[in-house]
Amino acid sequence: MDIHSSVIKQKEFFEKGYTLNIKFRIDALKKLYKAIEDYSDKLKEALYKDLGKSSFEADMCEIRLTLSEISYQLKHIKKFSKEKTVYTPLPNFASRSYIKPSPYGNALIMSPWNYPVLLTLEPLCNAIAAGNTAIIKPSAYAPNVSSALNELVETTFDPSYIKVIEGGRNENRSLLEEKFDYIFFT
Repeated sequence: MDIHSSVIKQKEFFEKGYTLNIKFRIDALKKLYKAIEDYSDKLKEALYKDLGKSSFEADMCEIRLTLSEISYQLKHIKKFSKEKTVYTPLPNFASRSYIKPSPYGNALIMSPWNYPVLLTLEPLCNAIAAGNTAIIKPSAYAPNVSSALNELVETTFDPSYIKVIEGGRNENRSLLEEKFDYIFFT
């Protein structure tokens, strides 16, 4: 599937409103948590092959930090997505003022090579919690991690919701030519 059609499919998925439902987001976060646990050995091995990170360092500095962020989001997601009443100016006394958190839409997450698991999956966790769809572009300089992340996401999520695009500069260029509602780039 090419990049443009992936972006279109994600925009269509978002427009159907599935991600607005808090239960949908909670279920997706739980799936991500379980997938990371299931793939932790594969991720550690990939981190060792690409960066020489020990199993302990990979676990403590990348995997556990990501799982901790998912737990945090699960604990607070209802509060974060709740409508908040705010002060109504006197001239508008007959009305009600509020702030209603709402998702951006389709997010692009471009991650670096140095912490390729943490700086890919933590932004993904936050994109899911906020109700966005996401395309993930892992660094080409960590090919084993990129492959492991691709497998993790492919086996866990529908590509019209979350998708990994592997590759190098050409894929980066093609992605940046697309219209995203939010880009996370470290």
